[in-house]
Amino acid sequence: IRMNAQSNGAPSLPEFVPVIIIGAGPAGITAATLLAQYGIECLVLDRHETAYPLPRAVHADDEIYRILARLGVSDEFAAHARPALGLRLLDTGMRVLAEIERSPEPSAAHGFPQMNMFDQPELEAMLRANLKTYPHAELRGNVEVTGVTQTQPDRVRVSFLDRVRGGEHSVQARYVLGCDGANSAVRAGIGAHMYGLPFQQTWVVIDLDTDAEINQWEGCNQLCSPQRAATYMRVDPTRHRWEFRLLDGETAADYQNISDIEPLIAPWLGATPAEQLRLVRVTAYTFREQVANRWRDRNVFILGDAAHLAPPFVG
Repeated sequence: IRMNAQSNGAPSLPEFVPVIIIGAGPAGITAATLLAQYGIECLVLDRHETAYPLPRAVHADDEIYRILARLGVSDEFAAHARPALGLRLLDTGMRVLAEIERSPEPSAAHGFPQMNMFDQPELEAMLRANLKTYPHAELRGNVEVTGVTQTQPDRVRVSFLDRVRGGEHSVQARYVLGCDGANSAVRAGIGAHMYGLPFQQTWVVIDLDTDAEINQWEGCNQLCSPQRAATYMRVDPTRHRWEFRLLDGETAADYQNISDIEPLIAPWLGATPAEQLRLVRVTAYTFREQVANRWRDRNVFILGDAAHLAPPFVG
């Protein structure tokens, strides 16, 4: 985007941009990069100045890998990602009920491994750095979008507060893409709502780091327990992810230190002492199966989690 310099040294915003993207998560940055590759100017607005620092998603399949290659980050992703062996369903005695195999070798369909473990903050940093190489795209962080208004048949005005540079601003666009996540303001702005399919569960998600080798199968382990279902996987050489369904009356606050967590993860630890574990993050997620009743209003669209939510199981 061709911008003029303001007196304070920051680039001024144009009055018009063909496409404005709200949200700089993976969906928003992917959309911006593809548009820029086609020579279409776009402005990305996000509430964070940098990539969100805490781990969230940890798995990408070969189709997603192919998209990352299309964006131009396959080499960087390969340096950080770890191919995994598939999914095992375990009974309460940790015995294998079924196994869905995935090869660490490139797939015939897409040319990349079928199951790839990764750290989402690392991926988002790669995507943001890659976007900077395209002159047709501009990312502005630390802003709060306050309004999306369709003023003409082919014009949409986006208003936002700049929390760093100060002031309220507005830019006209021909199209707006709402990539602003599960609590999307763009979705609400077009009058869409989520309707639920019959699935909703709250799980505690635990990320631990250790130099110890816990000697588990190098894939995703799904514990099929009617008392407390669980998931375990190694994300990278030292980081491990566990997820447990919360029982009635429990919250993530019940599992904020290693001594609280150890009884849950003990079946995977073997002889590894708890003092060798470092807690990275504990949070609760409510997994839902929901779809927005409409994904578009004229020239405003919603994408990604703003449009659809799915549980991660057997994903």
